Formats: sequence, structure tokens, C-alpha cells
Amino acid sequence: MAAPTVSTSVTELPESRVRVDAEVPPEEVEKSIAQAARAVGRNMRVPGFRAGKAPPPVVIKRVGRDALLDEAVRDSIGAWYSAAIDSAAIVPVGEPELDMGELPGQGQPLTFSIEIGVRPRAELGEYKGLEVGKREPVASDEQVEQEVEALRERAGRLETIDRAAKTGDFVVMDYVGTIDGEPFAGGEGRDQMVELGSGRLVPGFEQQLAGTKAGDEPTISVDFPDDYGAEDLAGKHAEFAVTVKEVKAKELPPVDDELATEAGFDTLDELRDDIRERISEAERQRVDAEFREAVLDSAVANANVDVPEALVAARSRELFDQMTHSLSHQGISKEMYLQISGRSEDEIVEEGKADAERQLKREAVLAAVVDAEGIEPTDDEVLEALEKAAPTERTSAKKLLERMKSAGRLDAFKAELAQRKALDLLADVAKPISVEQAQARDKLWTPGAEAGERPSQLWTPGS
Repeated sequence: MAAPTVSTSVTELPESRVRVDAEVPPEEVEKSIAQAARAVGRNMRVPGFRAGKAPPPVVIKRVGRDALLDEAVRDSIGAWYSAAIDSAAIVPVGEPELDMGELPGQGQPLTFSIEIGVRPRAELGEYKGLEVGKREPVASDEQVEQEVEALRERAGRLETIDRAAKTGDFVVMDYVGTIDGEPFAGGEGRDQMVELGSGRLVPGFEQQLAGTKAGDEPTISVDFPDDYGAEDLAGKHAEFAVTVKEVKAKELPPVDDELATEAGFDTLDELRDDIRERISEAERQRVDAEFREAVLDSAVANANVDVPEALVAARSRELFDQMTHSLSHQGISKEMYLQISGRSEDEIVEEGKADAERQLKREAVLAAVVDAEGIEPTDDEVLEALEKAAPTERTSAKKLLERMKSAGRLDAFKAELAQRKALDLLADVAKPISVEQAQARDKLWTPGAEAGERPSQLWTPGS
């Protein structure tokens, strides 16, 4: 569906806010009214037409234009708002204040205005050739052996043993739980296997299984925590009649060539070499990501970016909303997350302000570099980026490109690519120095320097 046409004018306001005055042309308004009429007409019987098949002009005449206009505005304002933001070429931050004008007569445009925070502007300082600390990627012997041990754990086998259970062993059991002598829902299990020390069961349960053997029938007493997930059990005392059926221990294979063969290698040395290479590659990627971030933060430190407190608070709330939306797809509600975290929504938003401010400053600096360097992604670069995104959308890059053009989202995508290219530029021309050199430079000071001044301002790249 093509994005609606909306014309806009932008007025800058204090505190990194703008007012966008938007106008929806008459033909766009009438199109939305016709769409509303079609939706209403599906449930109407009009003499001379099959049920639900009356054309929009007939529905409009019967229902009234004003009623359908009100419906059309409610249905279309979201799309018109997005089109206005795109037309104004702003990057909004926080919740908008939307002010609707008078509903228009036939042949008249619809007007509305938006007041909203926008990404702040940055006055660039030095941003090319910055000297930034970069650590060496290391794959230590300890890391390699940890991976070998993890492989050994996965290859281990559980064997039934004839001794008392201890931490690390596995107990197979039946149990029946009661509260005040009465069974409760979810309190019974058969042939359940639990690893002692895993912390999977109610606190205190696993510890009381230590020392038991097959055939033992202990009674285990526990107190459910006050914040237990099942509210009907929270804070209550329960007793479990347990029958221990088996005690198992994990038998681990020796670290030798046979273990390597099971993993697809001829020798243990080959396995270790492969693990070391994989760790090294992962470390190289981490180091490169850290370096790029440090270069950007160095450019931010050299720039002048004024970020109003209200904008920081708005971005922090945006970040919280994004996180809870993402968690909802994993089956974790906002209420559940707040309970688990033990903090209120306002506390989390307050704690997130430092990250929000850092993010806004980084975005502002990258946008300024894009402007200063005249960075614009080529058509080939756009297609290349869409090639990576297309599989998740189950379409081709070219079809995804047409979809973005039709929806009016291509400019925003290009702006994002331009910022990626700006960060590439900063990182490519930066000069890596050792972490020790970087730390030594951070300790430099000059007599009379104001308290709290960033040490990194006391040297210049290349000095």
C-alpha cells in the first residue's frame, strides 16, 4: 500500500523540539472516506444492491459524510502521522503532542500539527584520525580447556551408582507435596530427575536430598519464597513425601584422541587448534566492535552536543518500552519483568537515562559526520543491505526495496545506512594504540584544569 501524501512545514522550538504543521490533500481525505464507507457498507443492506455490496457514494449518502469522515480520521491518522514525520525529515524522540484542526468540508484539506522532541544536533570537534585504545584479541589456554571440558560434559553419560547422593549427582524420585496435610496442584511428580546443586527446585529441597540413597523415603520440608511465581503457594510451608528411586552420577570420558574423534577430529591437538581458532575469531569480532564504539565515544567527547533532560527522559522511556515489547514475544509480560527485577518502571527509566543520553549523543555525532562528509549510500549498497534483511522477510531484496518505496520508508533506511557508513569512516581512519598507552593518556592533566574535566581533552590525536 502506497504511503499517503502529506505536505509539512517545520518550526524549531527550544529544547530540541519542533512543531510540524501537516496538511493532508483533499483527494487523500476523500479516499479515506471512501475506504471507511466500504468498511461500513459491508454490514449494510441497501435496496437495489446485494447485501454488503453498496458502492461508497451510496453509503456516504445514507450514513452521512461527517460520520464517515470521523471514522476515516480515526482509521488514517496513524498513517498520516507517519507520513508527516517522513515528509518533515525529522528523527522523533518521545511521545508526540498531536493537535487536530477542524474537520474539513468536501474538497478541503485536513490539517493537524505535531509537537515532539527530535534528535539533537552536534557541533563536531576532531573526529578523524583519533587515537583510541584497542586490546589484542587473545585465545588463552584456559579458554580452550574450558571449551574442551564443556565438550567432555556434553559427552558424559549418567550411570546408576550405589552410594549416597552428593552435589553434582542426579536423583530420580517420586514425590507428593502437601500444605497443611492437603495435596496441592502441581505438587506431585513421578520419575522426576534433578541435579543436586542445580537450583531448579524450591530453595532447600535439593539440599535435603543430599545423602539419600535408592529406596530412601525422606520427608522434605520447604518454605515457598514470598515472591514465588504461583501466588497461591507464595510464602507457604509445604512437606513433600519423597521416594528416591535411583542415584546417578555423570561419568565423563577422558580427554584424549577418542574424545576428539567423537567431535569430528582426528586428534586432540586438532580439536584444540579448531577451538582456539573459533575463540580467536570471536575475540577479533568483539575487539573490533569495542574499538568502533570507543572511536565513536572519542568523537562524541570532542563534540559539543546539548541534550535536554526532557529528551533524555523520553529516550529512556522509549528504550524501556522497546525492551518490554521484545520480552513480550518471549512470553514475559511487563508486570512479570518488574516483579523479577524488583524495581518499578520509574526506577528502571531513571537508571536508563545515562544510556539514553549516550545513545542520543552518538546518534547526533554520526548524523553530523554524515552531513560533513556528504555520505550517501549508493543504490548497490542499499540492495546489498536489503539482501541481508530479505530472508527474514521471506522475499527478495528487490521486492523489499519496492515495498519500502511504496510505504515511504526508504529514506529512513538510507539514513540508517549513512550512519553505519559514518561509523565505518571513523573507525577506518582512527589510529589504534595499546590499552596501556590509552590509560596513560587518560591520566594526563594540566595545572588549573577544572575539576571533572575529561582527561581525554588534554591531548590531540597524533600528539
